[in-house]
Amino acid sequence: MRIYTKYGDSGYTRLYGGDRVSKTHKRVEAYGTMDELCSLLGRIIAEMRDYPELSDFLSECEEIQQHLFDCGSDLATPRELRPYKQEQSNIDWLEVLLDSYMDQPPKIENFIIPGGHLIASSLHQARTVTRRLERRMVALIEDDEAVNPLGLVYINRLSDYFFVLARLVNFKLGVSDTIYKRSRKIFREKK
Repeated sequence: MRIYTKYGDSGYTRLYGGDRVSKTHKRVEAYGTMDELCSLLGRIIAEMRDYPELSDFLSECEEIQQHLFDCGSDLATPRELRPYKQEQSNIDWLEVLLDSYMDQPPKIENFIIPGGHLIASSLHQARTVTRRLERRMVALIEDDEAVNPLGLVYINRLSDYFFVLARLVNFKLGVSDTIYKRSRKIFREKK
């Protein structure tokens, strides 16, 4: 079996079900961004392996890669040609993780500038790629293209997860978050 098919040599590709579309089609842009995110996460996972204190996060990120492939499969499927793969249980799982992690690093009162440890910086980058994927998905919806609504919710939660995980990695590895110095406090104490 050859890795190349020559089908894409003219700038076209096929979606699930056989639809021929340009490689610049919004659906291809969306699942291409998912692929970019999944690849970035693979690099983050490789970096985490050197830090035993991050082993729980490592296994979570490996599971997220599986979820991202489900999302990409859904995005490559026009007109709901088959049942979607992304499930509510994946969203619930992320929400449980978010709730359990929020109170571990110090409370933030200002905006955080992406940075800190290299792994945390990469997680901030993953967050921004996730937000771009979300925008690509919304663009499909705005064009009346079929998109798994659970996939969109999952991607929205995932960007929050990467933000929280970046802060938690900095905390676990003893690196301070970088605070945006020109912002006012964003969280006020309730009286």
